Amino acid sequence: MIDINIIREQPELVRKSLADRQMDSGSVDEILRLDEQRRELIQKVEALKAERNAASKEIGRLKDSGERQAKIEAMKAVGDQIGALDESLRQVEQALEAVQATIPNLPDARVPYGADDSENLVIRQQGQIPQFDFEPKPHWELGTELGIIDFERGVKITGSRFYVLSGAGARLQRSLIAFMLDLHSRQGYTEKYPPFMVREKTLFGAGQLPKFADNLYRDYEEDLWMVPTAEVPLTGLHMDEILEESHLPRLYTAYTPCFRREKMSAGRDVRGIKRGHQFDKVEMYIYCKPDESEAMLGKMTADAEETCRLLGFTYRVKQLCTGDLGFGSAITYDIEVWAAGCQEWLEVSSVSNVTDFQARRANIKYRPADGGRVRFPHTLNGSGLGMPRTLIAVLENNQRADGSVAVPPALSPWMGGIEVIRPE
Repeated sequence: MIDINIIREQPELVRKSLADRQMDSGSVDEILRLDEQRRELIQKVEALKAERNAASKEIGRLKDSGERQAKIEAMKAVGDQIGALDESLRQVEQALEAVQATIPNLPDARVPYGADDSENLVIRQQGQIPQFDFEPKPHWELGTELGIIDFERGVKITGSRFYVLSGAGARLQRSLIAFMLDLHSRQGYTEKYPPFMVREKTLFGAGQLPKFADNLYRDYEEDLWMVPTAEVPLTGLHMDEILEESHLPRLYTAYTPCFRREKMSAGRDVRGIKRGHQFDKVEMYIYCKPDESEAMLGKMTADAEETCRLLGFTYRVKQLCTGDLGFGSAITYDIEVWAAGCQEWLEVSSVSNVTDFQARRANIKYRPADGGRVRFPHTLNGSGLGMPRTLIAVLENNQRADGSVAVPPALSPWMGGIEVIRPE
């Protein structure tokens, strides 16, 4: 949530932000209207309360019982007016918060303008597109022939867009998760194992609600929602807390399965395991002081890139344009790896500086060491990395002419001696 003072004092800046994001800016006018109405109601309530307080003192000094009773009756009417105005104020504040919650974060000045993802900018590439002396297979063929990806049983158990990993395939995915968690721990992140279900308040604080309600799975009998990303419970860790400046920055990493209701069309673009309603991801998350967040963005991006390099990937870093920027993000860098069988770039990480957007929504503050007023920290998040696209790239880029797949050396400690995956 952005500071209401920015909307009051710089409404044109917010309107431009929405226009750059390809969004309607009418909500700004609605916020200004409700904010003005709120302030008028507060003034009326405060004036009546001051009148009542003054009258209470006067009543205490009155000697005439009739005059005192008349004054008491008059103040009852004032009390009724205050009650009615308080209810109106509550409704206006509720409406104001609801509209304000739909306003995305303001893009950083460095974010390039663009209508959609086709206008994102590639800012660097590491490595060359790998060449094979045979026709590399896509993972849906490779995994099936190796007996490590079972699409039919996934569909039988649950439905379309689900699959079963088997044998060395299941172990490979588990190894990737363990490798990433251990790597991020060495990079300075503290590992967390959060719940995979959260409350509505937690999702609101992380910026997932109300905007993405249609993409979330939930228990309709209880206030429990399946996490769409570990970013959500990691935001919730310090919800409604005041942190000490000396304890910042805080760096966390966590593995969770992720659950998202997505409408997916048929065809090559979603063939195989690239997109599904359930997937695994290792997340990086940082709380820091505002003047540290730029450096933390550089660190988190570098940490995600190191993950790619250790796995032997050819990858590129893209800066997202305004039209593709996430709801809570001020600036985002995507990392895409090359997949030789699909013959395409696959996004495996998205690293974002969310500034104080989530901290305001989740009521997370920190107390400066000098004892000054509490402030909102900045938060950052990034995939480190996301499955199954990382798994796809490992399989497709390390396949051999005989149909086997060589295990990247970085994963050896977790593969139980398996160096090559062969047909079961």
